[in-house]
Amino acid sequence: MIPQSFISDLLNRVDIVDVVGRYVQLKKGGANFMGLCPFHNEKSPSFTVSPTKQFYHCFGCGAHGTSIGFMIEYSGMGFVDAVKELAQNCGMVVPEQDDKIPPAQRAQMQAQSMALSEAMNLAADYYKSQLRSAPNAIGYLKSRGLTGEIAARFALGFAPNGWDNLRSVFPNYEALALVEAGLVIDRVDEEGNHRKRYDRFRERVMFPIRNTKGQVIAFGGRIMEQGEPKYLNSPETPLFSKGHELYGLFEARQAIRDAGYVLVTEGYMDVVALAQMGFPQSVATLGTACTSTHVQKLLRQTDTVIFSFDGDKAGRRAAQRALEACLPHVSDNKTIKFLFLPAEHDPDSYIREYGAPAFEQQVHEAMPLSQFLLRVVSAEHDLSEPEGRARVQFEAKPLLQAMTPSALRLQIVRGLATMTQSSPGEIEQLYELSKPVAEVRRAPQRSSRPQPVGLELQIVRHLVAHPPLAFTIDEAGLGAFTNFGEEAAERLYQLIAAAIALGPQGSFAALAQHLKEQGSEYDGIISEIAAEPESDFDAIKTYLSSAIRQIRTDALKAELAQLFASGLSSSEIGVRYREITAMQDQLLREAEAELSAR
Repeated sequence: MIPQSFISDLLNRVDIVDVVGRYVQLKKGGANFMGLCPFHNEKSPSFTVSPTKQFYHCFGCGAHGTSIGFMIEYSGMGFVDAVKELAQNCGMVVPEQDDKIPPAQRAQMQAQSMALSEAMNLAADYYKSQLRSAPNAIGYLKSRGLTGEIAARFALGFAPNGWDNLRSVFPNYEALALVEAGLVIDRVDEEGNHRKRYDRFRERVMFPIRNTKGQVIAFGGRIMEQGEPKYLNSPETPLFSKGHELYGLFEARQAIRDAGYVLVTEGYMDVVALAQMGFPQSVATLGTACTSTHVQKLLRQTDTVIFSFDGDKAGRRAAQRALEACLPHVSDNKTIKFLFLPAEHDPDSYIREYGAPAFEQQVHEAMPLSQFLLRVVSAEHDLSEPEGRARVQFEAKPLLQAMTPSALRLQIVRGLATMTQSSPGEIEQLYELSKPVAEVRRAPQRSSRPQPVGLELQIVRHLVAHPPLAFTIDEAGLGAFTNFGEEAAERLYQLIAAAIALGPQGSFAALAQHLKEQGSEYDGIISEIAAEPESDFDAIKTYLSSAIRQIRTDALKAELAQLFASGLSSSEIGVRYREITAMQDQLLREAEAELSAR
């Protein structure tokens, strides 16, 4: 877990204008910067970046956040990866409580990572330059209908024939980094002695594989004639894990947002050809089955994922593995579908034979996950016989157990129940599903605490906008919040604790990032603050102390009224009366001192 104080320090060091400016063209507009929102289609800019608040806000779609939030939303990174990326760019090292790696070893690992990245970049540039003088490779790409523009977009290259062409790129061809990056292979004899080193990729069209930051981390090489393997991929390296990366995701991010869905295919050429034919929202798994990590990455980019598989048996098996990877991440606000083309076609060949409109129609008619799941479990069993229906239930059990309780799971349970002549309750009981929803009445959801209003709302807003104000509130001030009620006081205590955890230099951006991680309770307030001009800290500080003083004064007046109405004797009232009037006098002196100091 990364300490909040580090998050605060990081957001104080990075400049959100620089971070956003790498991906969005910004122009100065008054105190802020303006640009076209990267999260929705617009023709006139409504996307603002505030250098004083270190916050972005779109008046069109409502998107808002910090530098960390932008990296997460734009690139699809996880929170920790976004923090590490920003920290690396400004020379900070992310502290992790569970990090047991000694500093010297960590420094060595970072040096290794940099060496591998440099090697991959040099190799990518070399392969790209070789494509310009390779008529056979250019002819092959043209025969697949690709233009020079699309080849440049995906930085396609060519590895010429020969055993050690990379020797011209790397003066130290024997460097260990070349093996670790998967660019060369060391041949060893039976005794394990090194005999010869040679290039891994030879006479292949090269597809650079980029991570979400745009860095080349691996290659896929396709043979142009007959031969095996048709595709040769980089091995697993410290930079590259097939189960975590998706080809084309870096290039497709904006197109995915524009289209509202991502199309997942099986091969590099499918991605490039589909982009050429008007479907740039396509990505591909890297010669491996779709994994849970793949699904998580995709659902960070969009709410709709459509898997496109060949119609043959291999494509059906791949689709079933993708289904299994998706089930733990299924929710009622996400849509997952499966597109099956005729057995003789892949997306590339289908779109060339029938055209883009026909393929788009296939996309729209893709099979929903629920339908595909029921088809998978029932395809090979006779539903007219008890044994067949029992077998269907047996096949479905692990799939439904992998799903979290949701309305969609209930719908699948009902479909399965109808198919197998059972009731939904019987299915849930038979499968021992967690939190069954078919037969058991669920307890009403606990209502969230009421939204702040009036003076409480103003105090909350000012604390969110200026977290260092939390350090100005003493014990008496904290005690005054109980006058708003128990839940309201608890909200203010939690907010003040979060602000103090950021340190005296805590910013609106840092606190907003923290609150966003906790839930959506403050989203409206954060959005309003982001859209407003910067408020004056000293003026707000004076207002806050005055407001707290007024709350305490009103509370003392109310207590005095209760005291006189209590029916107690004068002697019994006297002690508390003197205490209350002394506190009132103190509050009055504080107000006068503050007024004279202005």
